Amino acid sequence: MSRALNPLLAVLVLVLFVVSLLVGPAHLGIMESLRGFMAGGSEATAIILRDIRLPRALLGLLTGASLGLSGAVLQGLLRNPLADPGLIGVSATASLGAVVVFYSGLAGLSTLLLPLGALLGGAVAVVILLAVAGRGNSTLTLILAGVALSSLAGALISLALNLSRNPFAAYEISFWLLGSLKDRSMAHVYMVAPLMLAGFGLMALAARALDALSLGEEAAHSLGVDLKRLRLLVIGGVALATGAATAVTGMIGFIGLVVPHLVRPFTRGLPSAVLLPSALGGAALLLAADSFTRLVTTNVELNVGVVTALIGAPFFFWLVFRTEGEAA
Repeated sequence: MSRALNPLLAVLVLVLFVVSLLVGPAHLGIMESLRGFMAGGSEATAIILRDIRLPRALLGLLTGASLGLSGAVLQGLLRNPLADPGLIGVSATASLGAVVVFYSGLAGLSTLLLPLGALLGGAVAVVILLAVAGRGNSTLTLILAGVALSSLAGALISLALNLSRNPFAAYEISFWLLGSLKDRSMAHVYMVAPLMLAGFGLMALAARALDALSLGEEAAHSLGVDLKRLRLLVIGGVALATGAATAVTGMIGFIGLVVPHLVRPFTRGLPSAVLLPSALGGAALLLAADSFTRLVTTNVELNVGVVTALIGAPFFFWLVFRTEGEAA
């Protein structure tokens, strides 16, 4: 099953990517959609597919892969099944950067200023975390630094909401924080895709060292693993991928926590064997959740971050109870 897992997940991602292109308020048939991508289709269909649905599907694929892969890498580094990308604080500080853009009124000047502000906010967390990891501190210190960043960013976001004199701005901030893929363009894809791919590369470089670390820090050190370099690779990769994802989609939680646990039973169990399935599974889960938001008939389209939270929160409780049971 482990050998067939990646091809099966890749096919699933491809199918869900196509589904993401086909579903939406404008009901387009398969043949009509194909003609929209090629010459001969109507201009309205081409605009819907190329300018609205394609960026949304691409961001769903990239963001889901970023979150799933980041969760698997962090669980391997921290050797903690409850670790997820939000643990290191990059998502929270990226959200704070976006909130500052909203609060200052700059968001109305250009649609690209919002993700740029979020990227700058995430960059602050990256600098702090890399400084902590570069000093060779323990993993616990790294976790505490991430928790401190998340708490501070959350407090400042709450302060901005509390002091906002414009109810519309407060509503926009709250709505953005729920996480969504809608109303994004190819400009957003071009902005964050290189950062995400760079993050993927750094995390891939850490794969073999994570296998050695699963034996314990002393054993990994005896096998020639540079723990300081490993932490730098993981933190840099996770920060690039999740920071870029948060910059364009807002807060989308639980994918990095849930997906590695779903795919791990079908692999050899080594951290390196979980990475690619987690990336593919994260992409599949987010594409499926986003398609679901467009299929459900409501007065207001659901935010995909709400859907992933509804899926992930019960799973998190189950995981906590199972972990306690194994410890007992």
